[in-house]
Amino acid sequence: MTDSRTILIADDDRAIRTVLSQALGRAGYTVRATSSAATLWRWVEDGAGDLVITDVIMPDENGLDLVPRIKRVRPDLRVVVMSAQSTFVTAVKAAQRGAFEYLPKPFDLKELLAVVARALTAPAAPQPETDEGTEGERLPLVGRSQAMQEIYRTVARLTTTDLTVMVTGESGTGKELIARALHDYGRRRTGPFVAINMAAIPRELIESELFGHERGAFTGALARGVGRFEQAAGGTLFLDEIGDMPPEAQTRLLRVLQEGEFTTVGGRSPIKANVRIVAATHRDLRQAIRQGLFREDLFYRLNVVPIRLPPLRERMEDIPLLARHFLERAKNAGLPSKQLDQEAVERLRRHSWPGNARELENLMRRLAALYPQEVIGADAVNNELAEAEPVSEPELRAPETLEQAVERHLTTFVAAQKDGLPVRDLYERVLAEVERPLLRLALAATRGNQIKAAAMLGLNRNTLRKKIRELDLPVVRGLS
Repeated sequence: MTDSRTILIADDDRAIRTVLSQALGRAGYTVRATSSAATLWRWVEDGAGDLVITDVIMPDENGLDLVPRIKRVRPDLRVVVMSAQSTFVTAVKAAQRGAFEYLPKPFDLKELLAVVARALTAPAAPQPETDEGTEGERLPLVGRSQAMQEIYRTVARLTTTDLTVMVTGESGTGKELIARALHDYGRRRTGPFVAINMAAIPRELIESELFGHERGAFTGALARGVGRFEQAAGGTLFLDEIGDMPPEAQTRLLRVLQEGEFTTVGGRSPIKANVRIVAATHRDLRQAIRQGLFREDLFYRLNVVPIRLPPLRERMEDIPLLARHFLERAKNAGLPSKQLDQEAVERLRRHSWPGNARELENLMRRLAALYPQEVIGADAVNNELAEAEPVSEPELRAPETLEQAVERHLTTFVAAQKDGLPVRDLYERVLAEVERPLLRLALAATRGNQIKAAAMLGLNRNTLRKKIRELDLPVVRGLS
């Protein structure tokens, strides 16, 4: 079937113009192709064409600079941007300047034809606000793999919205980088970016940390506390490890997402929640829902736009680029300039990377700091990977819990008494291994409030103070 619509193509590569012209011609479209941005602009001004496909780098003008000009003179004319510079920044620039779609080179012809069909039939959408001040060449996300290109395109589209995003992926894959990119390149970039890690805060303090508290709301609340929702007003709130949020805080967060406002702990006046929410987790939240550990209604409120970050083992083709990027970052941090030879790169490709990109960055920093040669070879990489290998399976033990430590020491006490051996040294060991961490946990959980910590431990406050001095424990936040 013949399509009467005309596609305008601008690319300085003759082979690409030929391939695109043939593919679109077979699909029934009329095609006009040029190697010149000036010729493309003349066609647009003359009213020709129903869709533009343009490369970024051309001899006479950058294709990205053409996009806002085209949108000003012909707002309904869709523009698809192609580029061999398949970076996150390029994808964001294309989206912010009003491109309908961004396609990295090399591209799949079937995908391109699908994009063309969608561009010619999709209803008009509001044009994004452009801001030339956001176009620094920083690279918050790195990689040319197909998986990363899809993420670039998704994040680029989301920078023009305030939609809630859920980022999932293994530890070390860069979930906070996604949140940062959404903020730094989004509409709220002039506001604050505030992050909170649910797994790092005692359960009883999460609501106060998130929503703030009034003076006297609980023991130790000596003044009004500002929560993260207020701190992030006008910006982005990043809720990291959302799967570790306790049920009572989940209920309160759900209410905020539903009503758009919250109250502080102990407060009565509602406060408008003027934030964009980005949540992240390495957990399987659907499994947590089945286990009754996570609210299903909250999951769907947070999972408006899901982004899954692939582990490094699923995008091994990105390792050379990532390694160079991390070596450059190490150099910028003051470490010596280094390069990897080809054998070293191949050795990196053979590693399974259980720690993902974070593990790779740590390795690059060690290589830059510890090895004098400018070009790093496979032997150095082998040495460092061997040093970082986990202990063998028979030696691998789970961390001992407090209850297990107490039971172990009691067993040792009984055996020592039966053998008529002194137990004084064992008692000192118990103080070092059990009492000290127990007191530290209690003080951390109460944010240093000694009255509350003493009550939690069943101790007199003076006894607790004495033990703090004897064990030389730090006083958290100076509270007493």
